[in-house]
Amino acid sequence: MSGIDEDPRVAPDGAVDGRRLLRLAVTSPRFRADCSQCAALCCVVPAFAASTEFAIDKAAGHPCPHLAQSFRCGIHLELRDRGFVGCTVYDCFGAGQHVTQVTFGGHDWRSSPEVADLMGEVFPAMRFLHELLRYTAEALTWSRALPLHDELGAAYDDVLRLTDEAPHVLAALDVAGLRSVVNALLLRASDVVRRDQPAYSVDHRGADLVGQDLRGLDLRGASLRGALLVGADLTGADLRRADLIGADLRGADLGAADLRGALFLLQSQLDSARGDTATSVAPPLRAPGHWAASA
Repeated sequence: MSGIDEDPRVAPDGAVDGRRLLRLAVTSPRFRADCSQCAALCCVVPAFAASTEFAIDKAAGHPCPHLAQSFRCGIHLELRDRGFVGCTVYDCFGAGQHVTQVTFGGHDWRSSPEVADLMGEVFPAMRFLHELLRYTAEALTWSRALPLHDELGAAYDDVLRLTDEAPHVLAALDVAGLRSVVNALLLRASDVVRRDQPAYSVDHRGADLVGQDLRGLDLRGASLRGALLVGADLTGADLRRADLIGADLRGADLGAADLRGALFLLQSQLDSARGDTATSVAPPLRAPGHWAASA
C-alpha cells in the first residue's frame, strides 16, 4: 500500500486479528461518553473560568449551577447560545461512566458524599487512561503500523488493566510517566504512517500557530502534535495523514479542508473548530451540526 492519498486504516481482513480489531475499534462504546450512566463528573470535577468558552467561573469539585438533580445538564440544548461552548466540545472518552459504574460500583458523590473527593481524584486519571486507549486503538487499525501491532496491543492491554484498579491506585497513578512511555510508541507508529507523505518533514509539534494564515497548504503527513492552532485559517488545507494528536483547533477555520485519514483526530477537535459543507472528514468522524451555520 503506497499511495499517498490512501486512508491508513485497514479493515479486519486477515492482516491483523479481526476479533482484536473489533474489540479495539475506534467506534467502541468504551470510548463514547454515556451521560445516563455517569454522575455528571465533568460538570463537577473540572474548574473553569469565565471566558469565550464558559459564561461563568466554577471552582474544581463544585457542581455547575445548571446541573439538575437528575445529573443531567439543565441547559443542554442551549449551551452554545448561553456561552458554554467549552461544554459542547468536552469529551471524557467514556471515563465518566466507568468511574461511576465500575470503579465506585454505582455510587455517586450526592448519595455517598464520603467518596466525593476520591471520585474527583480518580476521574482525571481515568479520562487520561481512556484517552490513551482511544489513541492506541486507532494506531492498531493502521496497516502500515503492522510491525508495531504487538507492542501497541501490549500497551493497550496494560492500560486497560489499569482502568480496573482500585480507586486509591488510580488516584496515585503516575500520569506523566505512563504518558511518556505510550506516547513514544504512538509517535513511532505515526512516523511509520507519515514518512512517505509530501509534508513529512514539516514539524510543528507544540508550535504556536494561533491565528496563522495556513490557507491551501499541503500538510499531508505533517506533524501538528500539540500545536496551538486557535483561530488559524486552514481553509482548503490538505491535512490527510497529518498527526493532529493534541492539536488545539478551537475556532480554527477548516472550510474546504481535507481531513480524511488525519491521524489521532478527535470528534471534539472538530466540534471546537469551524468548517463548512466542503470540509472533508471520514467516518467515524462527522461534520458538527454548527458547521452548516458558519459555512
